[in-house]
Amino acid sequence: MTEPQPAPLTAELLWTGGMTFAARSGSSAIVVDGDGAAGPSPVQLLAEALAGCMASDVVTILTTGRHPLTGLRITLTAERARQPPRRFVRVGLSFHVVGNVPAAAVERAIALSIETYCSVWHSLRQDIELTTAYDIHP
Repeated sequence: MTEPQPAPLTAELLWTGGMTFAARSGSSAIVVDGDGAAGPSPVQLLAEALAGCMASDVVTILTTGRHPLTGLRITLTAERARQPPRRFVRVGLSFHVVGNVPAAAVERAIALSIETYCSVWHSLRQDIELTTAYDIHP
């Protein structure tokens, strides 16, 4: 059986002067700043979206598996091309897991996010080098 097509995601940006925009999507609103001063830049938002997507997946997978996750911090480091469009060419994500979670469960959750669930990752060019690492603090 085919799943129904999800409703399209919409976003609206209103230029507020300089390089800043008031951005709204659904009930969320933020300031986007092309200079990264008054709010995150578009590329910073992309990095945060990727980290947030994978973080959400990992939390969902670990808690659904009833693992005692009590905290999670993700550090993302991205390398960009030297020439325009200065896209991401290499992204590293480090997952800092708090709780007595088995390493195999963390590895599986990260792999499932990359391979199946993270819509942000699957929306990016697949020639981006992606590396992950994790540590667990019981």
